[in-house]
Amino acid sequence: MGVSGTLEFLSDLVGSGGQKHKKKQLQTVELKVRMDCDGCELKVKNALSSMTGVKKVEINRKQQRVTVSGYVDSNKVLKRAKSTGKRAEIWPYVPYNLVAQPFATQAYDKRAPPGYVRKVENTATISTVTRYEDPYTSMFSDDNPNACSVM
Repeated sequence: MGVSGTLEFLSDLVGSGGQKHKKKQLQTVELKVRMDCDGCELKVKNALSSMTGVKKVEINRKQQRVTVSGYVDSNKVLKRAKSTGKRAEIWPYVPYNLVAQPFATQAYDKRAPPGYVRKVENTATISTVTRYEDPYTSMFSDDNPNACSVM
């Protein structure tokens, strides 16, 4: 640790009163926001770009997609987008090639943009397989000592 690192540590220590603040990491938050016109787009863009820590706001109105980059929390971004009066949710789609079974009933969505399907968790844990055992096959098996009694 050099002189500059020591000075930065001391200034942070003195400036914060001995408490360390957890810094937010740079992240990208993708939202699906219902926007119909230029006014809706401008309203959402102004609301999200005025947040502290936001570096960039990109809007794709055709896909109803808003991408926010910066030192922000995804829940706060979602809350701010909803405060504009628009219906908003975290981006629920993933690219088509990342899903093992894209035509599963949970993943198929007619409103998904081209090349995307709805993001679902592991489909093997969602569906359950029930095993049906036919009682007649076990009745006449060689392992059953009473198999001949029926005849």
